[in-house]
Amino acid sequence: MLISQLIKQKSYEHIVYVLRRHPIVFLPVCLLFVVLYAVPFVVYGMVDMFVFDISADPRWFAVGVLFGAMYVLSISILFFAQFIAYYLDIWIVTNDRIIDIEQYNIFSRTIAELDLFRIQDVTSEVHGFIPSVLHYGDVEIKTASQNIDIVFHTVRHPNTIREDLIRLSHEDRKYHYAQPGTQS
Repeated sequence: MLISQLIKQKSYEHIVYVLRRHPIVFLPVCLLFVVLYAVPFVVYGMVDMFVFDISADPRWFAVGVLFGAMYVLSISILFFAQFIAYYLDIWIVTNDRIIDIEQYNIFSRTIAELDLFRIQDVTSEVHGFIPSVLHYGDVEIKTASQNIDIVFHTVRHPNTIREDLIRLSHEDRKYHYAQPGTQS
């Protein structure tokens, strides 16, 4: 997906960051689905070992394959939905604004925009051993408005992003609050 398809850039605007969640936060979801994919094989082995030989009766074997296929297909659809929600959560930082694209599930998306000169406070948070070692955490952006606060969840190098956002907001504030006739 091209970023230019998601946002309409202004003529003077350029992209500074395209941020996504750190890949390590999707690893537990992947491990869970690996375990869930193994369940039909374990069930088949347990039934075959302790109850009766499923492969001896073609009808029971067909029923087992049908239910196993339905289970694997269901798990695959759930995994795809989780991957879509992870992959399509994007934060785009330009020299003029922040675009927050939150994908909640396959058919639910919220897009919010925030002008950089409206930023009041930027906070970065890193909690835990693994986030500290792998340098990822949250960046919270607050405005004077009660309804717009943007949080970059589990992004790489949150302190660097915080510093760059503060610098970009100061530059944008100078541009927007400059006296008429003094801009070049």
